[in-house]
Amino acid sequence: MPYLIDGHNLIPKLGLKLSDPDDELELARILQEFARLRRQQIEVYFDGAPPASAGTRKLGTIKAHFISLGTSADSAMRARLNNMAKSAKNWTVVSSDREVQSAAKVNSAKVVSSEEFVKLLQETLNAVNKKNREEKSISAKEVEEWLKVFREEKK
Repeated sequence: MPYLIDGHNLIPKLGLKLSDPDDELELARILQEFARLRRQQIEVYFDGAPPASAGTRKLGTIKAHFISLGTSADSAMRARLNNMAKSAKNWTVVSSDREVQSAAKVNSAKVVSSEEFVKLLQETLNAVNKKNREEKSISAKEVEEWLKVFREEKK
């Protein structure tokens, strides 16, 4: 199920700072990894973009919408949900903002709070990190077998 994400609502829940000039790009990097691992489509919305920076961009595997000053990501997300019509039921909206959650429910989209999504993100990334650590570790038996191979080559 694809995700529609309220970016500035999610950033502080991840421990990132909204005052950081690279907060959006850092969130995009995290979401790219999540999208890759889960094979999920993601659209993330950020408001407060200067006019020259406003617009939609593809950032790796995710689509980022930078909403210009004077409008809000919330209203852009509502408009996107309304334009989806019946297909909105196939999407999950990530936000802890009640207005965004309400718009999602009106359009039959699934709603996940930012806090819940952070848990899912962490579980996904931790599972992969754990798997990578396990794949990189070598057992005592394997060490002994390799030592035998190298000793035999010396003879």
